[in-house]
Amino acid sequence: MSVIAVLALDGVPGHELTGPGMCFGTAARHHPHVAYELRYCTAPGFRGTGFPAPFAVDTPWGLDGLADADTVLLPGHAAFRDEPDPGVTDALRAAADRGARIGAFGTGTFTLAATGLLDGRRAATGRQYAAELARRHPLVDVDPEGAVVNADPFHSAAGVLGGLDLCLHLITLDHGTPVAIETERQVFMQLHAPADADAEKAPAAASRHRAGPHSLGPTTRWMEAHLDHPLTLSDIADHAGLTVRGLNRRFRAETGLSPLQYLLRARVQAAQRLLERGDEPVERIAVRTGFGTPANLRHHFQHHTGTGPRVYRTAFRSLVATLTWAEGKNAEAAEPAASGGADDPGADGRHS
Repeated sequence: MSVIAVLALDGVPGHELTGPGMCFGTAARHHPHVAYELRYCTAPGFRGTGFPAPFAVDTPWGLDGLADADTVLLPGHAAFRDEPDPGVTDALRAAADRGARIGAFGTGTFTLAATGLLDGRRAATGRQYAAELARRHPLVDVDPEGAVVNADPFHSAAGVLGGLDLCLHLITLDHGTPVAIETERQVFMQLHAPADADAEKAPAAASRHRAGPHSLGPTTRWMEAHLDHPLTLSDIADHAGLTVRGLNRRFRAETGLSPLQYLLRARVQAAQRLLERGDEPVERIAVRTGFGTPANLRHHFQHHTGTGPRVYRTAFRSLVATLTWAEGKNAEAAEPAASGGADDPGADGRHS
């Protein structure tokens, strides 16, 4: 079981504190082969969280909870511009020295950078803080877009959805893309897994089929790249170099689904990604994902997710807007200390 320690420092935004529990807990709940132990750890003097909803946190773990963790996560916090407490710095450096994976998101990247562990590496923080992070820590190569940055063993991302993106990135590294995709669906939309017992096994089986000398991986990747084509069983069998009967047996053994069930599931997941990340109309998405008509897309989308395409898009964007508002409120709360002028003793940081 992988141990993940979330280090909560005073004034951590509430959604950044709860995000890891949502992601790793959902992954474990929906995939029997996935197991995580999640620890919430605090430093001495911790008083509670900040926006969007201040609340107190009582945890049995202090900095000692980082000592044997496989992964340490560092969310943002109110005093991110201050020099970290020596105990925090020592605990993070000790974790790095023994080979632990360390992730930071939002303004938590400032604290990780202040330890010197990110010197000479790429890192990300919230876009509004990227220039400040680069100025305070010039030895860090700051990604201005705030995308998830993998500088193994250090991983970082922006705030708002960045913490969730980072957790999903780590789940992908641990258990493969199919598990991460299914986890993302459950986290964002609170959807129930398909009732079909075969479909329940798909994410775990899909992560297995991508490895091995006789894997269907090349064929499933070809299918996913040609979703807009009217693929038939014969087409798929020809690509795999198998008879139709052999293709069915191999798909059942490796994915838990028939070839056409796998194709349908891939089309629904592709439609979800397009609805989340773009503004294309449902009519265009239906064509791009191989459903052909909006009515056909709606039918299969409703069956697999429990909601319609337009409702899905609206709900997803509403969630993003809510978290963006919370991040903005958190930034406003920290703004008085953001001038970085001559009266700011930490303006030049550790590298002045």
